[in-house]
Amino acid sequence: MFYVYVLENNIGRHYVGFSENLKSRIQSHKQGTVKTTKDGDYKLVFYSAFISKKKALDFERYLKHGSGHAFCRKHFVENNIT
Repeated sequence: MFYVYVLENNIGRHYVGFSENLKSRIQSHKQGTVKTTKDGDYKLVFYSAFISKKKALDFERYLKHGSGHAFCRKHFVENNIT
């Protein structure tokens, strides 16, 4: 399986990522070994599993660009801010 996931920190910043091993990747984020999320306390707010690697990468690319930013905030992040 291939995963696209969204993390959010306590000030509302989010990170969109892709992984073939979601548990391991989330653990890397929590341990601070991922450069882009090492300075914040990020929590998993959304993930989706795909059978096709291409479809997963296409969805990740969509969420990171253009109208995908707004889609991500509206559907995955906005309601989860503490």
